[in-house]
Formats: sequence, structure tokens, C-alpha cells
Amino acid sequence: MKKTRQLDAKGYPKFGIMDKLAYAAGDLGCNMSFALKGTIQTFWLVFMTMETGLLSALLLVVQIWDAINDPMIGTLIDRDQRKYRMGKFKTYILIGAIGLLVAGALCFIPLPDAKAITKSILFVLGYIVWDACYTIANVPYGSMLSLVTEDNVERAQLSLWRSIGSMVGNILPMVILPMLIWKDHTYDGTGIIPNLDGVYHTNPKTGEAYKIGEVMLNPLTNQKVQNLLGDRVFWAALIMGILGFIFFIFMIRKITIRVDEKSVKIEEGGQKTNVFRSFGTFMKNRPAVGATIAAMAMFLGMNSASTATTIMFATYFGKADLSGVASAIGFIPMFLFMPFIRKIVTKIGKKEASTIGAIVSLVGGVLMFVFPMISNTDIALVMYIVALSIFGIGMGVYTCVSWAMMADAIDYNEWKFGKREEGTVYSLHSFFRKLAQGIGPSVVLLIMGALGYISELGTVGQSPQTAANMCWLVAGLYLFSAILQFVSIAFVYNLDKKTLDTMTTELKERRQAEQALETVVETADNGAIG
Repeated sequence: MKKTRQLDAKGYPKFGIMDKLAYAAGDLGCNMSFALKGTIQTFWLVFMTMETGLLSALLLVVQIWDAINDPMIGTLIDRDQRKYRMGKFKTYILIGAIGLLVAGALCFIPLPDAKAITKSILFVLGYIVWDACYTIANVPYGSMLSLVTEDNVERAQLSLWRSIGSMVGNILPMVILPMLIWKDHTYDGTGIIPNLDGVYHTNPKTGEAYKIGEVMLNPLTNQKVQNLLGDRVFWAALIMGILGFIFFIFMIRKITIRVDEKSVKIEEGGQKTNVFRSFGTFMKNRPAVGATIAAMAMFLGMNSASTATTIMFATYFGKADLSGVASAIGFIPMFLFMPFIRKIVTKIGKKEASTIGAIVSLVGGVLMFVFPMISNTDIALVMYIVALSIFGIGMGVYTCVSWAMMADAIDYNEWKFGKREEGTVYSLHSFFRKLAQGIGPSVVLLIMGALGYISELGTVGQSPQTAANMCWLVAGLYLFSAILQFVSIAFVYNLDKKTLDTMTTELKERRQAEQALETVVETADNGAIG
């Protein structure tokens, strides 16, 4: 006999494992596409050989549009009062998911010999189409957390499972994609190494002649020569789009929305949303600002470092194909907290736990400055992974509760200002996140150019000094990320456990009073009609 799910007081299936799995699947679907973002920079820098200054400028332009686009979509969702069979949020997610089937691949059209103007147009158009589809799916998905349940502990669980979906969606492409798109350059008898002048028939380490099929070493750094296979990136993006769509459909079908979508109030008296007024309110919302700065710190550090990290692995370690494996090892400690996050949050609170984690990340960030000083690259790689693991342990705490902190910030908005504005608050949060995602990589690309990286030489022709500079750049980015996150959580985000409990109690009483008043008014109206 088929087991039926128990119903809550409102007649909805009780919150349970299916909601958690479904919500995790949603972010897994998002990250099947979002995980390609770091590869975009590497693809256009290494395979398309776009100059660092030009790529930096174009990346900044599309990311500013990306950031502006989010509040526009969020406001559109807030103002949309039409009735949909699946509900407003699920409908928008489905539309975005359909677009993401192919949108990701549009960012990786492999035309390395095209003129600079053609490359620029392809980059901007491909990115804008992908970004529009991603935003349509991601903004309502993030806002939907506060509509699945009103319980703080259950929201923390949803945030945890979203983090699981996010990490799985990031780690799988992070590990597998570099193995597919990077290939060792082998000796074919000609002695020619792409992007390096001269011919090389002798192994610089052993002094012996290369044999046919033997992996060639870079004569400048004595590391393996590896080439980026741009054509494979295009097909990989298509496959990831299909997988992401499957995960989105699973979420749409299995998750339950228990809070009335009409509770997303825009303005009192039915007024239209004023974006500038909402922006001003957002800036007064300390939890929203603190959680947003913490997220920006993560993107300014970790995500901005992704391209520099790939270049570092290709030029300094000679292991670009294993760059994802090393990064994944560093982030695995995040999973350590997942089975215990509910107990941790219940006992000490989200803010308190995240502050402790930020301190641990600071330790990892400081240790990052050790590996560039180690001359033996194998030992240096081990030290890098150790520092990254410690950084990941601290970051893992915040990652597990980050979305629940934003859901609490939405409640704070209602508590302090009388308006929930899920779509608008979340989209402004997303606006600043994406601004960080644009400014960070753009600035890092300029720094890479200043540190000696020359796009026309690919990853093979860079000097040993440039390769070493990439190590220092990566270390600095991680430390900066840890410092900014600690400040934002410890000193800006102000919803500690005691304040959160007070806010939750007062909101519950306020809603019950409003519901009782509505019942009285409705009864009076019915009596008058009778």
C-alpha cells in the first residue's frame, strides 16, 4: 500500500525530507549552469586568447547589466498578481529552466580565430542571454524558501539542503570539467609547443630525447604542457544544461509551498513597488546588508580567484586538469557540518556559529601565504590544499545557513518596516552578489595583466615569475575574502539568537492578530449581506 504523507493544520503535506531534497535539487539545477561561470573567464582568456584588459572591461559591463537585471526581475515577480496553475514562483522557475537548456552553451561558441570585435559581440550576447534565463529561474527560487515554511529551524534545514545542492552542483563540474577540457601535450616528432617559440626535442629535466607520445615539459618552468580543448567546453555546457533542467523539474513537482504567495506584499494600499524606496529600506535592513556583504566577500575572494587558480595550476603546478580535484578536496570539509547544523543553530544561533566559522577561515587565509614561499611545487601544492581545507571548514558553517539568514532578513524587513517584499529584498541581495561577481573577476584580470600574464602566450608561454605571481594573487584573494566575511557577520549582521527569537514571536503574534481581525471583518460583512 502506498504511504500517504501526513497533513499539517492548514491541510498541506507536513514539512519533510521531500521538501529538503526538492529544494536541494533546485540549487543543483542552478549550479549546473552557474558552475560554468568560472570556466567562461578561462575559456575566453586561454582558448579565445582575449586580451586581459578587454575581457575585464566586457566582463564588468555584462555583470553590471546582470546586477541591474536582478531587481528588475524581482520587482516583476513582486508585481505579478496573475494566477498560475503551478503558482507564480514555480512558473517563473520553469520558464528560466527551459531557457537554461541551451543558454549556457551560447557563452562557449569556439571561434578562436575570429576578430576581436566578433569575439566581443559573441561574448556579450551569449552572456546576456544566459544571464536573463538564469535570473528568471534563480530569483524566484531563492525567494521561495520563505514560502515553503515559516518555522526558523525548518528554514535553516532548507538552507542547509540548498547548500548541499549548491556544493554538489559546483563540485561535480569543478572536478570533472577540467579533466575533460585540459589535455597533456605529447611529443609528435616536430618538437613544436603551441604558443612557445622554437622546437624542443629534449626533456629539460632529464636531458634525454623525447619519445613519440611522451608528455612534453615546459622548458621555462619544467612543468607539463597542457592545452585547453575549447570545442569540448561547448558540448559540456549543453549536457550540463540538460541535467540542470531535469533537477529543476524534480524540484517543481516535489516541493510544497505552504505560505500564501499573496503574503508577498509590495506596498501598503496596493501601491506599485518603488525600486528606489525599496533600495533605501534594504540599506536600513542590517541583517540583509550583513548577509549580503558576507556573500559578496565569498564571491570577491573565492569566485574571483577561480581563473587565477586555474592559471596557477596550469603555469606553476602543471596540473590544470587536476585543479578541480584540488579545489574539491579543499571544500569537502564543508560537508562536515551538514549533519550537525540543525543542532548547532538551535543551540548557539546562526550568527554566532557563522562568526566562529569566519575566524577559522581567517586562519586558513593567513596560512595561504605559506605555499608561495615553498620552492618544491609538490610540497607547495600540499600546503595549498591544507590551507584551503581550513578555509573551507570555516566557510562551511556560513554556507550551511547563509540562505536561512536571508530568509530571516526578509522577516526582519516585515518586522521593522511592515513589508515582506521577498522578491525585491532577495533580488537586491542578488544584485550586490552579482556586482561582486562582476567587479571581482574584472579587477583580478587587470591584476593578472599587471603581474605579467600575456593572453597571446596562453598558459604555456608565461614566465616563471608570472607563474609565481599567480600564487601570491590567489593567496591574497582568499585572505581578503575571509577578512571581509568576518567583519560583515560579526559587526553588521545583528540578528543574534536572542533577537531572532523575539522577532519570530512578535511576528507570529502580529499575524495572528491580523488573521483574527480579517475573520471578524469577514463575519461582519457576511452578517450585513444576510
